[in-house]
Amino acid sequence: MEGGLVIEKEQIRSILSYSALVDKLQEAFGNARSYTMPERHHHDIHARAGGRLLIMPAWSADWGPKAYIGTKLVTVFPKNANQGLASVLGVYVLASGDTGRPLALMNGTELTLWRTACVSALAARYLARAEPRLMVMVGAGALAPHLIQAHIAVHPSIDTIIVWNRTHDRATELVEALRRLPLFSESFRSVHTRKDLEDIVRAADLVVCATMADEALVRGRWLKAGVHVSLVGSFKPSMRECDDDAVTRSRVFVDADAAVCDAGELSGPIARGVVSKAHVVGDLAALVRSDVDGRRSPDDVTLFKSVGCALEDLAAAQLIYETAVSSPPPCSPSPFPSSTFVPRSARSDQPTPPTPTPNEIQCPPEES
Repeated sequence: MEGGLVIEKEQIRSILSYSALVDKLQEAFGNARSYTMPERHHHDIHARAGGRLLIMPAWSADWGPKAYIGTKLVTVFPKNANQGLASVLGVYVLASGDTGRPLALMNGTELTLWRTACVSALAARYLARAEPRLMVMVGAGALAPHLIQAHIAVHPSIDTIIVWNRTHDRATELVEALRRLPLFSESFRSVHTRKDLEDIVRAADLVVCATMADEALVRGRWLKAGVHVSLVGSFKPSMRECDDDAVTRSRVFVDADAAVCDAGELSGPIARGVVSKAHVVGDLAALVRSDVDGRRSPDDVTLFKSVGCALEDLAAAQLIYETAVSSPPPCSPSPFPSSTFVPRSARSDQPTPPTPTPNEIQCPPEES
């Protein structure tokens, strides 16, 4: 791209930290009125493949040298896991809001993983009970390690992580990879797998779901007083990760208004008359600005539903770009043989991989 940067996933990993991105997103949501976000375009692609194309633009409302225009083009193909590919793939274009000149072309897949995880962690900063200890990660796909690390960055009190996945082998492989991270070398923090989802959800302080589920996985009757639930996987009305009871029992918050219509966890019970739109307390911008109350007591059950919005992408892209131009990071090759995870059972050669750094972990694609 003439005159602009091409920022690949390795550079994004070397630039970003979870704590810095959470803080950047908090700043962006606190100033959400300073951005323009048209309704995102979404188109169903190849119905049998269940694919969807999303185009998500946003720009700074103020004109000037620090203004930006950004657009993400992303595809979501839930069945990609069968081919060893990530379900969510995309590119991001950042341009000057002053002149319109393209500034950077970024790996949109990596950007999406980071910002989705950090938005979930930002919401937990306001909605989770103080000093949660047990985190349950539902799903062992590409988002899972980012979500785990982002939530620990916000709540370092988390000392036990339990991973559940429909395909238990994938959960086991994720746990093995996580245990090689310095984050888990400290004696007080452990990560495990379990097969009984109900038992672990009943014990959890924090439940995070990142799946492509069409049927509810988390049941409201399992949720103990004080738990916080974060749902980031579903993105259309036919998908949902929790049942109606989980919604009715919770104080519900969303990252953006689109979640009320696009996410099956909310659009379904609203359409069935189980709850009204008023059951949603507010969005993340209102929460950050203290326009609405978040957690009101230690016993509140809180639920955050994220479908992603263009503001999140623009904030992440701005942080990546400004860091890259101020102190260009070295772009080192990925320590893994490919950009996508292939289970050991599917590989003909099985060399022992080098120990990954926290931002270079490779994990299985999301599973439905």
